[in-house]
Amino acid sequence: MRVLLGVTGGIAAYKSAELVRRLRDRGHEVRCALTRGGAAFVAPLTLEVLSGHPVHQEEYLAATGSGEEAHITAAAWAEVLCVAPATAHTLARLALGLGDDFLTTTALAFTGPLVLAPAMHSSMWAKPAVEEHVATLRRRGARFAGPVAGPLASGEVGMGRMADPAAIIVTIESATGSAGPLAGAAVVVTAGPTHEPLDPVRFLGNRSSGRMGFALAAEAARRGARVTLIAGPVHLDTPPGVERVDVTTAREMAAAVGARAAAADLVIMAAAVADFRPRHPAAEKIKKERGLPAVELELNPDILAGLRAAAPRAVTVGFAAETADLERHARAKLERKGVDFLIANDVSRRDIAFDSPDNEVTVFRRDGEPVFLSRRPKSELAAALLDLFAVKLSAREHALPGSR
Repeated sequence: MRVLLGVTGGIAAYKSAELVRRLRDRGHEVRCALTRGGAAFVAPLTLEVLSGHPVHQEEYLAATGSGEEAHITAAAWAEVLCVAPATAHTLARLALGLGDDFLTTTALAFTGPLVLAPAMHSSMWAKPAVEEHVATLRRRGARFAGPVAGPLASGEVGMGRMADPAAIIVTIESATGSAGPLAGAAVVVTAGPTHEPLDPVRFLGNRSSGRMGFALAAEAARRGARVTLIAGPVHLDTPPGVERVDVTTAREMAAAVGARAAAADLVIMAAAVADFRPRHPAAEKIKKERGLPAVELELNPDILAGLRAAAPRAVTVGFAAETADLERHARAKLERKGVDFLIANDVSRRDIAFDSPDNEVTVFRRDGEPVFLSRRPKSELAAALLDLFAVKLSAREHALPGSR
């Protein structure tokens, strides 16, 4: 893949050298466009030596004297344009369509996938103006790698740290839909509620809409994965390119997952599976004239806890819908269930509760610090989550050659 890397004026620019090296290690050809601000943090010669190509700075005509427009040629050459770090100023210029330097004029001429790796102080990332520019760029199809929470240049800890090179590379490779660890991967996603019958008319259930699971399945398919979506009772259309299996009860969902998990590379349990079911459902509709029924409950199978045995080579993901003390409950569930990721959200908040078009989550990981993903549409959140899962999947594949 041909990657044009834009390096702008933030302290995270020093990471661009490592990003270039890793991209080349994975067989990609890299050329760099360095802004005036970026050149204050990393020397052009460094990027030239690592990339094997001269670095674009502020020239608009090719050095050959042919009259060739360098920014047009660079835009035509690249298959993916990545800006890392992408400062608040750069995000604004890209969102507004400004062309006041080589990088932004190239971006205006570029017609392929745009990958952005923001890096700035958390107070800047939270500014409404920055949020609006990010939303604008997302609507236009730009893909974001990060930012993530962690130590900042100021010495504080917060959201705004540039994503690690490995995460950025996953986003770059997945941007074309033909590369990256999800291309060809077998992905199983569960979504929606389960309904446990009390009688032929009534059931025990929950308010899950299935939107988050369906968004994850759609995004995984868009990235080239072979996706099986195991859906509880929901009223949603099947995403393009996804195989759908409809179930009703927890036991039906457990059987469907069990039949597919062993061959999966990634299993995402986004469904809100009922913990309990009536032990003896009534064969006929329960009549109130007979008085209050005595309903004895029994435990449903714990699908999430059984994933490690059912899907021994897969990256595994669970969800936790909490109403109080989110972090404590999520950390305990992560350890208890043995999954790689536990995605926790506060369903007591009406703006991100069940059936909301938006969500806001904290991602708890077995091998890393939690990652907070602020409120956004579930389709955008699905993309950010799959970026994280793909990094783990890529690392596991490199550790176990030939596993897929």
